[in-house]
Amino acid sequence: MSSKIGDIKPQFNVKLTMEEMKYMTVFQDVTGVTPKDCIISDELSSIIFIVDNDKVGLAVGKKGSNVKYLAKLFGRSIDVVGWAENLEGFVKNIFTPARVYRVQLIESPNRKLLYVYVDPKDKGVAIGKNGRNVTKAKILMKRYYDIDSVVIF
Repeated sequence: MSSKIGDIKPQFNVKLTMEEMKYMTVFQDVTGVTPKDCIISDELSSIIFIVDNDKVGLAVGKKGSNVKYLAKLFGRSIDVVGWAENLEGFVKNIFTPARVYRVQLIESPNRKLLYVYVDPKDKGVAIGKNGRNVTKAKILMKRYYDIDSVVIF
């Protein structure tokens, strides 16, 4: 069964740990941007910050200066993802700069799969080194949409 992507809304009822709240405070102090969420990923050795989509550039900083500073400070890589109120927009933000031209959600009784169709020239960028971007997408899709798997086409 395939769901209409525009009808799917995120669940934003996440509980933050004290450590995540601490990272969010430092992030805000350094960037001037208030993050919506923070996810510490041991799997990626990364901290993912979700910010309003129009604030991504400000959060990243000129030539990535804020992200570089925070990565050094926290001892982990930093990912900044722009928030979107719908699934397709959020997926596009996760995979930027890869060009996503279609998103399809397939639901079965015990599993949700998300197919992300990208421009063939951008497939390597979308997947990322060692599948890093796909892993990041899986973490975010599970957190906000209860999607189990993400596949790039």
